[in-house]
Amino acid sequence: MSNDPVNPSSANPRTLKVWLPLLMSLMVVGGMVIGMKMQQVPLIQTRGSYGPDQKMTIHQGSKIEELLRYIENRYVDEVDRDKLVDKAISTILDELDPHSSYIDAENLKQVNEQLQGNFEGVGIEFLMVDDTILVVSPISGGPSDRVGILAGDKIVTIEDSIVAGVNITFPEIVTKLRGERGTKVHIGIQRKHESELLYFDVERDEIPINSVDIAYMLDDKTGYIKVNRFSATTHIEFMDSLEYMVEKEGLKDLVIDLRQNPGGYLQEATKMLSQLFDEKKQLLVYTEGRTVNRSDYETTGRAFFEIGEIAILIDEGSASASEIMAGAVQDWDRGVVVGRRSFGKGLVQEQYTLRDGSALRLTVARYFTPTGRSIQKSYEPGRDYDGDLANRVKSGELFSQDSIAILDTLKYFTKKDNRVVYGGGGITPDLFVPVDSLELNRHFLELREHIPQFVYRQLENQTKRFEDYSVNAWIKSYRVTDQMVNDLANYAREKGVEITAAELREVTPLIKTRLKARVARQYYGEEGSFKVLNQADEIVKTAIKSLKGKEPVALE
Repeated sequence: MSNDPVNPSSANPRTLKVWLPLLMSLMVVGGMVIGMKMQQVPLIQTRGSYGPDQKMTIHQGSKIEELLRYIENRYVDEVDRDKLVDKAISTILDELDPHSSYIDAENLKQVNEQLQGNFEGVGIEFLMVDDTILVVSPISGGPSDRVGILAGDKIVTIEDSIVAGVNITFPEIVTKLRGERGTKVHIGIQRKHESELLYFDVERDEIPINSVDIAYMLDDKTGYIKVNRFSATTHIEFMDSLEYMVEKEGLKDLVIDLRQNPGGYLQEATKMLSQLFDEKKQLLVYTEGRTVNRSDYETTGRAFFEIGEIAILIDEGSASASEIMAGAVQDWDRGVVVGRRSFGKGLVQEQYTLRDGSALRLTVARYFTPTGRSIQKSYEPGRDYDGDLANRVKSGELFSQDSIAILDTLKYFTKKDNRVVYGGGGITPDLFVPVDSLELNRHFLELREHIPQFVYRQLENQTKRFEDYSVNAWIKSYRVTDQMVNDLANYAREKGVEITAAELREVTPLIKTRLKARVARQYYGEEGSFKVLNQADEIVKTAIKSLKGKEPVALE
C-alpha cells in the first residue's frame, strides 16, 4: 500500500473519506482567493504632473459599484453610467480639500497642454469680431506663418464648413483648428484687396505656449520678466530672457512679475530660485504629508548670472509655485515682495491617469517656506473658500494694508534680518500697494471687454503707419483722444453695454491706458502693451523705487 495519501489511484476508500473533504475545502478557499485577486484592478501607474510615479489598486466590489449595478438593472429610466461615476467622484473629492479634483478625459489634454508648454495646431492668434474670425498674428515660424497666412486675414472656411457669420463659438473654432501633428487642415481666407478667397493647406505642428510673457529693461539697469505660469519650459524661457538682458542690455537688478500666476510645476520654480542665490544648499521649500516623507528643495549653488537687487510682484491671483518663489525670497531677505497678499494655496497635488483617460489630481502634501510657515489658507467648513476674493473686496483688504487678516499666532522670523513674517494665509508683501478702485468698476470692466475688437476695427483701415518709430518713441508721442474713448463707448453700446456720459468720464483715465496698450500691442506686440501698462502700474513703480533705495522694506 502506498504511503502517498493525496494520490487517489493509490488510496483505499477509507483514505479517500478522510482526504476528499479536505481537498474540496482547499479548492473552495483557493477559488475565493483567486476571485478576490481578480476583483482588484490597477487604478494608476503613471507619472503625475506634480509628483512621482505611483501604483495603486482599487477594489471594484465596493458599495458604490453595488449601487451602480442596482441602478442599471432596476432603475425606472435609462441612465448614463459614466456620468453617474463622474458625479460620484467629484462629490467624494469635494469632501477632501478645494484642490483635489477630477478631470474628465475630454478636458485632460487641454489642461495638460498648459503645463507641458505646447499644443498641436496651426499656430495663429485670432479674435472674434462681429461673427468674423480675424487673424491677429501668425506665430512666427509656425505652420500658418510658413504657408503665408498674414495678420488681418479673415478666416471664412475651415475644411468644407463656412465659419464666417454663423455665430460659431470660440471652443468650436479651436476644435477645428487644433489636431494631431502632421495632419492638414484646409482654410479659406479673405484678404484685403483680394477679390477671391485664398486657400491654404496648413500642416499642424507643435506650437509653443510661452510661460514668459515678456522680458525687457525698465531702465538702464533694471530688468523685468513677466511669468504667467510655471510650465515644463518656464526655467528655460526665464534663463534665455535673463541671459539676453544681462549680456546685451546690462541688467543689474531684476523685477519678477508673478501677479495672476496660478502656479504649476514646483521644480521649475525652484530652478529659477537657484539662479537668484549664490550659496549652495540653501533651503527654498519643503513638502510633507501624512503618507509623504519630508522632501527638501535646495539651491544648487550654480547661479550663472550675477543679479543684484530683486523685487517679486504678487497679488491675490498669485498661487502655489508663485507663493513658493515669493516666500523663499522673503524668508531669506533676498529681495522685496511688492503688491497684495497672495492667494494662499500651499497644497501639493499629484496627478494620476485613470483607466478611461481621465485623471485625478489628489492633494498628498503641504508646502512649507524656509522658515517653516505653511501658506495654505483655511478651508475648514464655514469658510467661504471660493468666495475669498469677494470677501477681500468686502473687507477692504485690497484697498488698505490695515485690513489684511493676519494670523498673529503664526509668526515667523526671516533668516537674515530677523523680520516678522506670517503664515496661514498666503504671502503678505513687504510693500503693500492697494488696487485702484476703478479697476473694479463695473463700467470699466464692461468697456475693457470690447477693447480688443474695437481697436482692431479702428486700425483695420488705418493709413498712418509707425514702422519708423521705436516702441519707446511711439509711446512718448501717441495720445488716445477723448473721441476715441467716445467711439469705444458707442461701439460697446451697440453690443448691449449701458453707460452714461458721467459714468464714462469716471473711468476714462483707465480706459485711455488700456486703449493705448492695445494699439501698442497691435503695432509692437507684447513689448508695446506691457511697456504702456507698466508705466502706469503703481506696483511696478513701487518696486523700482524700492530697488533704487528710495523706500525702505518693512513688514510690521
